[in-house]
Amino acid sequence: MTHRCKKSSGLWKIVVWDEPFFQGKKHEFTTDCYSTLEHGFSTVRSCKIESGAWAGFEHCGFQGQQFVLERGEYPCWEAWSGSNAYHVERMCSFRPIACADHGRSRLMLFEQENFQGKRAEMSHDCPSLPALGWGSSTVGSFLVRSGAWVCSQYPGYRGFQYLLESDSPAGEYKHVREWGSHAQTGQVQSIRRVQQ
Repeated sequence: MTHRCKKSSGLWKIVVWDEPFFQGKKHEFTTDCYSTLEHGFSTVRSCKIESGAWAGFEHCGFQGQQFVLERGEYPCWEAWSGSNAYHVERMCSFRPIACADHGRSRLMLFEQENFQGKRAEMSHDCPSLPALGWGSSTVGSFLVRSGAWVCSQYPGYRGFQYLLESDSPAGEYKHVREWGSHAQTGQVQSIRRVQQ
């Protein structure tokens, strides 16, 4: 059974600026921001996560490259996209990650789409699936039992990031195209739990 998560106000807070190094126009959010344009920002250039975990997106409407933003400071775009497969100098939408539960996260991964083929279950971070014995450089599908996970294209949590959450429709990710609007490959070689 997949654990469902509920959002409640007061658990998340992000402060954003329209210039690097916490300069320029400033705004605080405790809920989703579908478009920074709606708040007078062409893009976010620096941010501080004061509480909760957040998902940032390259484009408005929670589209494009994903960034997992955990508690701390992000003084410039390199701080949140420095290890991604390509550098993204903008973040135009973001939302809280309601299911982040580092201590009780469970994830199943499958070799093929639609939960077929070889499978493995995880409850801890894995910096290298190949070192763990996963025979392929790709994953076909995921079932998130609880928590929120970041899957990375390369070992050591590098490359494209894919955020998988148990409160997504039943926690089921049957195909690569369900991992995010930027997902084009099933290559996943490291996985970690999202810190709340």
